[in-house]
Amino acid sequence: MAAAAPAQTRLRADPRLIVPLDVPTADEARALVEALGDTVGFYKVGLELFASDGMALARELKGQGKQVFLDWKLHDIGTTVQRAAAALAGSGCDFLTVHGEPQVMASAVRGRGASGLKILAVTVLTSLTDEDLQDMGYAETARALVERRIHQAIAAGCDGVVASPHEAALARSLGGRDFLVVTPGVRPDWAAKNDQARAATPLEALKAGASHIVCGRPITAANDPQGAALRVAAEMSQAG
Repeated sequence: MAAAAPAQTRLRADPRLIVPLDVPTADEARALVEALGDTVGFYKVGLELFASDGMALARELKGQGKQVFLDWKLHDIGTTVQRAAAALAGSGCDFLTVHGEPQVMASAVRGRGASGLKILAVTVLTSLTDEDLQDMGYAETARALVERRIHQAIAAGCDGVVASPHEAALARSLGGRDFLVVTPGVRPDWAAKNDQARAATPLEALKAGASHIVCGRPITAANDPQGAALRVAAEMSQAG
């Protein structure tokens, strides 16, 4: 009888793992997707690619059977946000972020209509500390502002929020079982924190209540991106 394959080689894409394509061009993004193969099935297309061929790439990824997170953090007057969300609703993409302001969130929800596009409210960017918020004119701590914006997101009809791993438990408790809680700022113990002020490991984030994690440079900047993705998936599997 042949020996069983090592556990890591049996792992495939964990649908809770989102890898950001934070590169300047669509060709670089395609190369990264090809390098990752079937170890990743969910990709984030952010502002850097939005400024070039982001939407074309998103449709291409959907054509390959991937899930796509449009992390564009829409923030404008309500009518503009509603029209933008309506335009994106027909793309087949899965997640769209908007800033966590009541008018913006409600407008995005109206715009997506009956489509399958999930609207996620950005609470507080994970790079911001309490001191940063004070400099911006907020009297609240990051946690207090996150809590207020979660309540507002629920009231607006959003499907979930983007929040740091340290606020994931709060989001889960307020939003309930089916509420999406997407956590950036996720860094395995073996990776540098870079510019994430409120980071946590993949396992910590999932145990705290995250439904999805965003993990970028530990995977995309690795010498072996597939191996790094499998290593992160192996840690995630411990959360069940």
